[in-house]
Amino acid sequence: MPVYKSILIATILLLGLSVQAEAGNYYDDVEIDVISDSRGELHQYPANSGSKKRRAYIAVRDGERYSIRVQNRTGERIGVVIAVDGRNIISGAKSHLKRGEAKYVLGPWETAEYDGWRTSRNRVHRFYFTDIGDSYADAWGDHSAMGVIAAAVFREKKPRHQGYAIQKKRESSEAADRDSAGTGFGESAWSPSHKVRLKARKKPMFRKFIKYEWRRTLCRKGIIPRCRDYYDDEPGNRFWPPDDWDDEYAPYPWSLRRHHQ
Repeated sequence: MPVYKSILIATILLLGLSVQAEAGNYYDDVEIDVISDSRGELHQYPANSGSKKRRAYIAVRDGERYSIRVQNRTGERIGVVIAVDGRNIISGAKSHLKRGEAKYVLGPWETAEYDGWRTSRNRVHRFYFTDIGDSYADAWGDHSAMGVIAAAVFREKKPRHQGYAIQKKRESSEAADRDSAGTGFGESAWSPSHKVRLKARKKPMFRKFIKYEWRRTLCRKGIIPRCRDYYDDEPGNRFWPPDDWDDEYAPYPWSLRRHHQ
C-alpha cells in the first residue's frame, strides 16, 4: 500500500476515535471479555446498564481456567483496575474500582490478557471457576461481590502514578453456595511484569461488570433464552449492582484462612 494511503487511513481512524470520544461512546473504545482456556471467548448476555456502566452475564463451568482480555482501541494509554469477586487481582485487597488502586496499564491499541492473581513481579496463580467455599475471596471471609468480574477504565493524566504492565466469613446458605460461583487461586504460572508510571484521571471512562454463574443458575433466572423462567433471591453484592496504592501483591489464601480462624 502506498505510504500516502496508509497515512490517510490512519488519519481517518484517529478522527473517528475523536468523534466517538466526544459523543461519549467509551464502551467501544475499550473491550473487556472473559476467555476460557478450553472454549475461547465466553458469550455475554447483556443486562440493563447506564451510559458508563456495562453489565452482562456469562455461563461458566466448574474447574474452568480463564483469563480476562482487555483491548485498548484508543490512541492513548489507559489504566485498568480489575476486581474478581470484589478483590483487586494485583494486590488482593478489597476493591472499590477507584483510581488509586493497583492497576494494569495498556499502551495505545494494545491488547492484554490477565489470567491470575498476581503473587510476585513475575508470577500469577491462575483463575478458575469454582464453588464459593473454594474461592480466593472466601479466604478473606468476603462474600460481598461474589461471582462478579469488574473493571474500571481510566484515561491517563500527567504527571503519572505507578501502575503495572504485563509482558507477553460464610454468609450465604449451603444451597446458595452450590448455586453460586467463585474464582479459585489456581496453579502458579509465569507472567513477567514491570512497573510503569501513570496518573489516572479522577473519573473512569466507564465500568464493566460481568456476572458469572453456572448455566443451571442462569437458566433458572431466565437469563439464557429457552430456559425455564425462575426467580430466586440472592444475598447483597457490592458489585451487582454496585453502590453509586498500595504496593502489595495478592497474599496466599491459606494464610488468610488461618487469620480468619
